[in-house]
Amino acid sequence: MKNIHPEMKDVTVTCACGASFTTKSTKGDIEVEVCSQCHPFYTKKQGKASKAGKIEKFNRKYNLNQN
Repeated sequence: MKNIHPEMKDVTVTCACGASFTTKSTKGDIEVEVCSQCHPFYTKKQGKASKAGKIEKFNRKYNLNQN
């Protein structure tokens, strides 16, 4: 059972933001829309204000105002 594994080759992953890196794959070059350089979670630009707004909305909905 020789040659049952697909051939691994170096490919370039390119993001819509312009970032790119090299990895191994059995497919050709890969294009992605979001990567670790532009995703809000990894860039720490995730909206903390929106989280606070959701908490306030929840508290108003269930009348949990703490005055």
